[in-house]
Amino acid sequence: MPSTLFRGADVIDGTGAPRVRRDVLVSDGIITSIAEPGTVPGADRIVDASPGQVLSPGFIDMHAHSDLRLLTDPDHFPKISQGVTTEVIGQDGIAYAPIDDATLDVVRRQIAGWNGNPVDLDFSWRSVSEYLTRLDQGITPNAAYLVPQGTLRYLAVGADQRPATPSEIAHMQELLAQGLQEGAVGMSSGLTYTPGMYADTSELRALCEVVADFGGFYAPHTRSYGAGALDAYQEMLDLSRDTGCALHLTHATMNFGVNRGRAREFLDRVDSAIADGCDVTLDTYPYLPGATTLSALLPSWAMSGGPDRALERLGDPDMRRRIAQDVDVDGSDGCHGVTVEWETIQLSGVANPELDRYVGRTMSDIAAEAGRSPVDVFFDFLRRDALATTILQHVGHEENVREIMAHPRHMGGSDAILVGEKPHPRAWGTFPRYLGHYVRDEQLLSLEDCINHLTGRPAARLRLRARGTIAEGHAADLVLFDPTTVRDTATFENPKQQAEGISHVMVNGAFAIDDRRPTHSLAGHALRMNPTGKQTS
Repeated sequence: MPSTLFRGADVIDGTGAPRVRRDVLVSDGIITSIAEPGTVPGADRIVDASPGQVLSPGFIDMHAHSDLRLLTDPDHFPKISQGVTTEVIGQDGIAYAPIDDATLDVVRRQIAGWNGNPVDLDFSWRSVSEYLTRLDQGITPNAAYLVPQGTLRYLAVGADQRPATPSEIAHMQELLAQGLQEGAVGMSSGLTYTPGMYADTSELRALCEVVADFGGFYAPHTRSYGAGALDAYQEMLDLSRDTGCALHLTHATMNFGVNRGRAREFLDRVDSAIADGCDVTLDTYPYLPGATTLSALLPSWAMSGGPDRALERLGDPDMRRRIAQDVDVDGSDGCHGVTVEWETIQLSGVANPELDRYVGRTMSDIAAEAGRSPVDVFFDFLRRDALATTILQHVGHEENVREIMAHPRHMGGSDAILVGEKPHPRAWGTFPRYLGHYVRDEQLLSLEDCINHLTGRPAARLRLRARGTIAEGHAADLVLFDPTTVRDTATFENPKQQAEGISHVMVNGAFAIDDRRPTHSLAGHALRMNPTGKQTS
């Protein structure tokens, strides 16, 4: 591998320390020298930093939905062009390993709205180890994997809404331990998604005890970000207290009208747990709307039994009336305990091409045009698109986003869904939005502090031994950008746009972005945790 010298860059090393102008030499994928400008010998290639350009560690996306896209689109341009050099996948409790044949079919259909459902992809892996080995065959960024609790429940319990038996819990513990032994960094949950939402606290506690034994962390999508948000967060914080399991609160938001201005109440609970000795961190994305699947709005009972049973219920008039009562009157647990506000639900992607013309429009607008009720249109989309429709939910609050973002345990997570014609702009813009909008324009964070949020801090959560900071002997995951021009250009109207101001991105010493253009390098690989809780790479 040729050596590279970054000459005269303002180095922000990821620790929070002030920037300093330095030459940085990379050889054989490793940072081999950091020195005063002009004191490092020549290299095979020299990249001269323009005055004021910043060299930082590569950004770590703590919440990515790229499980299949890493394999089907190896260039991974939306994320690598933002400076993302490591992603944490296996999120929200539903993913593709460990798996068996029957469960794979269900999972592929259930989360087609997150990852697509490519018919030509070889899904021959079954274990976590085999999936990570598949990633090692060629991906652009590095990837760390979380064992999905909902998939474990499919394997051990099935799709029914009922408590797990002691023997089923023991089986899930065995599967989880095997996945952690094979290199997963922790466990995820999706507690507003089936079947993960059917697990009670005692079941989650049994699994968190296994995660704690292996030195991993638990990353839950909690039971509510709406009406029951504080109670949902408290359940997770208490699990950390009870089990000693490290806790990472993913896409930690306080959404919907009931939570406007209430971020401090949430953060006070986090701070209390930390004061009690709990290891708690959190991530957010720097936008107000969220993104999920349209089927996620269904009440949990309507999804019991899996996708086929859900579609059957959607064709039953009595079941439709019962669902309509939950989503329009009582508040669906799938919609975080609040009634669905159809004017906030914007379609972002469909699998059925007959529905393409509706992408970008709200459910209330589509219903008004058709002269029908929004809930009836909701039912039709779910059936015609076989539950694969993706949506944006415009339910966030700026004051909450800012307060949570400034917390000292905060990290960056895009929660990016890359499929669909109009995905959430966070898929292309999360990290430059932090640097441009919230650092340069709004001055909410200093640049040094923000880089720490996006690099050194998540590396510590992942227990990476030699990543996340610029130091001699560390892996050369690096980003060169101009802090005066960096900005997200992705919008809700035109979300698939490359950010400005990021010129070079290096993964393991190889350029993935060179002068803003993809190189098609596949230098990334799976980052595995060994059983002591330490990263081996």
